[in-house]
Amino acid sequence: MNHPLSNNYRLLIYYALFWAVIGVTNLILQIFFYNVPLTLSLLDTVGTFVIYPLLGSSIWYSIRYNNLEEISIGRLIVFHFIAASILCGIWVMLIYAIFKPFMGQGNDFLKNTLPSKIFGGYVMYAVYLIFFYAVNYYQSLKEKIKKEGEYVALIREAELQALKSQINPHFLFNSLNSISSLTVSDPEKAQEMVINLSTFMRYSLLHNEKEMVSFTRELENIKLYLSIEKVRFGKKLNAEFEINAHCLEAEIPNMIMQPLFENAIKYGVYETTEQVTIKTTCTCDGNVLMITIVNDYDHSTLKRKGEGIGLRNIRKRMEIIYNQPDLMKITDNKTSFEVQLIIPQKQATS
Repeated sequence: MNHPLSNNYRLLIYYALFWAVIGVTNLILQIFFYNVPLTLSLLDTVGTFVIYPLLGSSIWYSIRYNNLEEISIGRLIVFHFIAASILCGIWVMLIYAIFKPFMGQGNDFLKNTLPSKIFGGYVMYAVYLIFFYAVNYYQSLKEKIKKEGEYVALIREAELQALKSQINPHFLFNSLNSISSLTVSDPEKAQEMVINLSTFMRYSLLHNEKEMVSFTRELENIKLYLSIEKVRFGKKLNAEFEINAHCLEAEIPNMIMQPLFENAIKYGVYETTEQVTIKTTCTCDGNVLMITIVNDYDHSTLKRKGEGIGLRNIRKRMEIIYNQPDLMKITDNKTSFEVQLIIPQKQATS
């Protein structure tokens, strides 16, 4: 941690101005109220309000390496008493050196004011001590808050990456199994699926470190994902989109929608022989983007038991990113399953 006066030029200016004002005030009082000769007043002002502030700034180092939490109070008092005595001794010697050329006219003045100067030196040392301990505490607190903020950000990023890493292998595993089956039954569809899967995974890797993307990019990725699944399920899978044009530039967390469609396919399309429609609607009022995904399903062939890993991860990601726990709503209508995402948008500044 650097010296606060060298690290903060504004504080250094205030420090110099403070002592300059005190010094000039002392000079005026001595000349006009105590009839002290100008020369002696100037010498006294320089010795007290220039020399001591310069020496006093070194007190920072005596507290910087004597942490209150690492040393007993008794040892701390003894240390600072010795340090104050050494500092006052050096200060008095410098004052004597300043007055020496004028000793003839200033000898009595120096002798008369010396006891009060020594006492004042100890008092100013105590004032500096309190000031620098306060500054040291403030700077340490700022550094601690900064490091805690960085630590929280790292944890948040690690948690988000962990949540996303749980989704991608799951989808990849299912897709590779499908490709494996298609290589025997329909090699052309298998080739098409490999190409689409490659493009989809490239998007996932490119945006792995960027948390937010435009809704347009995410929508393109979702349509690519559905094209992959369309190869698997054919006419059984029907996707419909109703998207307001002004929603396309909204920002959403990347890869946040794919698990919703995967869930709809797993519990809707996969469990029936009939065509299942997955309908996506999106509205945006400027401050909130609302995405609703509804899929048909046969209630008689499916017993839902809470949320799957994909839905839990989405809920957790949304809570981490936006610090709100209620941004995903799930409704089971017995014949259809509805998931609604509420994604806050940054308000445009005027």
